[in-house]
This record gives sequence, C-alpha cells and structure tokens, in this order.
Amino acid sequence: MTSTKQNVQDIIRAASFACDGIAGASPDAEEIARIQTDMIMAIASEHGAVIDKAAAADLLLRFTATMQNFPVLSGRQSLVGWLPGIDNNPDDTDSTAAALTEAIGWTANSHFEQTGSK
Repeated sequence: MTSTKQNVQDIIRAASFACDGIAGASPDAEEIARIQTDMIMAIASEHGAVIDKAAAADLLLRFTATMQNFPVLSGRQSLVGWLPGIDNNPDDTDSTAAALTEAIGWTANSHFEQTGSK
C-alpha cells in the first residue's frame, strides 16, 4: 500500500511529464491548464476532498497568481545549469512548463494538507 505522499508525487510527476511533452511539441496553454486542473483534482482526491473542474480551475488560477514572480528559469539555472550537456536556453518552454506544473502540484498538496480533508 502506497502512502498519500507517494501517490501525490506520482500524480505530480505524471502531470509534469505530460506538460513537458506538450510544451516541447507546441506550447498549448489550454492543454497545459487542463492537465494541471486534472492534477489538482487528483491531488484533492488523494486527500479525501472532492472538487469539481470549476473549483480546481479556480485553485489553479490562485496558485499561478502567487507564482507570477516565481524565478523558474533562474532557479533551473542554479539547480541544473552547471551540469554538462544541460541547455540553459531561456526559450526552453517545455522544462518551464514542467517546473511550473511541479510547483503548482506541491502547492495544491500543501493546500489540501492544510484543509485536513482526510
């Protein structure tokens, strides 16, 4: 039996991977937002909360609004930019989409942990 934290981590990784693939092919903000909304709903479910798409979309808007000045690219540069073979191209939208999805997922996890749904 896996823990809630492991299940949430798996949900976030899957969503981040999907957003990375979409953004790498052709950045489609609507598709990325759909994946992130579904991710938030799945995380809520792991914490015993039931929310609909409208509530998940509202949370997505709230979470992304707080990340407006989130230094994803500079953070990525400091984390992996020094590794040989890692591209530091600021136009690398696929890794940015994955990083933002990861941040949104863990923010959603914290939100549902604090609401104490289980």
